[in-house]
Amino acid sequence: QVQLVESGGGLVQPGGSLRLSCAASGSIVSINTMGWYQHTPGKERELVATITSGGGTNYADSVKGRFTISRDNAKNTVDLQMNSLKPEDTAVYSCNARVILNGRSYVYWGQGTQVTVSS
Repeated sequence: QVQLVESGGGLVQPGGSLRLSCAASGSIVSINTMGWYQHTPGKERELVATITSGGGTNYADSVKGRFTISRDNAKNTVDLQMNSLKPEDTAVYSCNARVILNGRSYVYWGQGTQVTVSS
């Protein structure tokens, strides 16, 4: 089993920056894809950004140009640098990791970290 722990959330003013980090531990052989998702009340969890083991990235249109996802394969960590934050970015941010073993996909989630953008 893989455990994911996020850190770095908090309260920030509009236009400010935060850097979220996620560390994976446990029975890890190889993590294929890691990502960040956001969840607000009344809505499903939505993609923010993903990154493959090879470094390929994908971003939601709403954060493109403002957020940057990165990972360290050796350390099994994934970070999300968030700049030019807006009130609508307020959400619980969760990281995930997708592992493929024997042709099957396994997805693990962290507990999430709260990001609040407010004056």
